[in-house]
Amino acid sequence: MFVSILKRFGVKLSLNDPRWGRNPDDDRKAQEGRRPGDGPPDLDQMWRDFNARLNRMFGGRGNNGGDNNGAPGRGEMRGAGIGAGVVAVIVGLIWLASGAFIVQEGQTGVVTTFGKFSHSTTPGFNWRWPYPFQAHETVNVSQIRTAEIGYRGTVRNKQPQEALMLTDDENIIDIQFAVQYTLKDPVAWLFNNRERDDTVRQVAETAIREVVGRNKMDFVLYEGREQVATDVQTMIQQITDRYALGALITNVTMQGVQPPEQVQSAFDDAVRAGQDRARARNEGEAYANQIIPAARGQAFRLQQDAEAYRSMVVENATGNASRFDQVVAAYSRAPAVTRDRMYIDTMQQIFTSTTKVMVDSRAGNNMLYLPLDKLMQQVQANDAAIGSKSGPVQVQGGVPSSAPTAEVTQAMDAVRERDSRSRDSSRDRESR
Repeated sequence: MFVSILKRFGVKLSLNDPRWGRNPDDDRKAQEGRRPGDGPPDLDQMWRDFNARLNRMFGGRGNNGGDNNGAPGRGEMRGAGIGAGVVAVIVGLIWLASGAFIVQEGQTGVVTTFGKFSHSTTPGFNWRWPYPFQAHETVNVSQIRTAEIGYRGTVRNKQPQEALMLTDDENIIDIQFAVQYTLKDPVAWLFNNRERDDTVRQVAETAIREVVGRNKMDFVLYEGREQVATDVQTMIQQITDRYALGALITNVTMQGVQPPEQVQSAFDDAVRAGQDRARARNEGEAYANQIIPAARGQAFRLQQDAEAYRSMVVENATGNASRFDQVVAAYSRAPAVTRDRMYIDTMQQIFTSTTKVMVDSRAGNNMLYLPLDKLMQQVQANDAAIGSKSGPVQVQGGVPSSAPTAEVTQAMDAVRERDSRSRDSSRDRESR
């Protein structure tokens, strides 16, 4: 500091000066006969020049001389004291300025006094007492930190001592996962534990080993991966809170879960066998889902058919019984008419599906056989032929109309005569 001030005032010092420490009188005499550039100036003369300049700067009177004994004057002493005070003030200001510091956004400043926590600061410009009274440390509370377990950097860079774990069914699996966390308490993060990042990694490894040890291998490998990650995150947070680590676990990501490489082929075979079993089970369930509803539908249809048949038989029997009751009531009132009507209905029902034959045994004529159905078919064929030659045939009630032939007229007369005879015979029986 002193040398820089001397350089500011244009004073040059050199420790290699050959005249360093010599008598000033000799130097003064030597300077009178010395030409410029012959050698370095005298140190005492430079000091006196420096004091004289300081006196002129602070309003003091310049006194380049001393007393008769060669001692420096009062002006020189006072100028030296003022210069030392200025230097001390400058040094003090620099020392005080060294206590200023800036905290960025997303960070927190932690100030300690003689190594003990004093207070925390907010983002922005802050000041503390300079060293050695106080010190500060800036902690990034918004940064997402990552702890890698089972690997470093990439999944291929495995750490077997961390990745290999034992499941509940005594199988070994290889797990790589990452734990992401932030700082919720920077003071606890700085002062409560040492090797904080390693502590988080060890806590995560402990939690994953405990969770994996409570579950089966298939659960950890397939359907339970998300559940395992959730349980591990909860357990890590509980342990870090117990340690007062000041960390907040935000996410646990499973990077890789697989069997060890030494048994990978055998495990693949077991997995394929399990897949075949699952496929066969699914096919069986699909076949059952196809057959069972069809069988149930068929059974329901048969049941409905049986119910319908039963209802039909019951209703027919009920109808027949009711009809029989009505017939009995009608027969009690008119027995002959009822018998004739029953006879006619029976004949009509029988002759509907058989060939029509008429036998006239009472008249004694030669017409013993008369096929009425054949005659009707012949009449219809003749009418159709006549209609095709002469034009359209008039239709009445859906049957072609034409003039009746002689055979048909005779058959109709015979039928009327038989009916009249039957009615006369019935009247005779009723009169008797």
